[in-house]
Amino acid sequence: MPMEWEEFLDPYIQAVGELKIKLRGIRKQFRKQNRHSPIEFVTGRVKPIESIQEKMKLRAIKEENLAQDMQDIAGLRVMVQFVDDVEEVLELLRSRTDMQVVHERDYITYMKDSGYRSYHVVVEYPVETIKGRKVVLAEIQIRTLAMNFWATIEHSLNYKYRGEFPEEIKKRLEITAKIAQQLDEEMGKIRDDIQEAQLLFDPQSRKLSDGVGNSDDADEFYR
Repeated sequence: MPMEWEEFLDPYIQAVGELKIKLRGIRKQFRKQNRHSPIEFVTGRVKPIESIQEKMKLRAIKEENLAQDMQDIAGLRVMVQFVDDVEEVLELLRSRTDMQVVHERDYITYMKDSGYRSYHVVVEYPVETIKGRKVVLAEIQIRTLAMNFWATIEHSLNYKYRGEFPEEIKKRLEITAKIAQQLDEEMGKIRDDIQEAQLLFDPQSRKLSDGVGNSDDADEFYR
């Protein structure tokens, strides 16, 4: 019997929508209290069917095991300004009662050989459907703007070269990964000054705004 993709993916679409609202709500609460929000902005997506099928084939995942074996069908990305903000976001996620953290992967402390840095959290999230409650897995990636810039470029190049980077490109990526890491470290050293300046510069917009236009959705991702 062929896979009913629309019916299968509907709970994931619902989960991404609800999680984006809740995570953006956290940001709003911090800003309304004139406090630094560890969350800068949030994006999300449901993995396209073609990408799911490709990953199923690559990892020999059977349809009946798909919901458990593929943890990033529902994906969200939480952008932060500083590396220290990552831990604060983690504590917020771990303390919530509307989701359960079931797995964590720390690619910041343990950077991948490629230079990739990010913190991945897999959560179980219940959605209410007309057929009752369904618990789905969702992956939340937490990363700084510098980490995201590097990862986005690397992902584009990986798509072009299918993982077989020319040696020159590979070396450049290694160098730029280190530069991105140094940028995060240097920004962390002047974090207090940056936060104070941001609040002085435009306190009302940082407290009350939900982003400029639809900037939260401007960087949907398909990793």
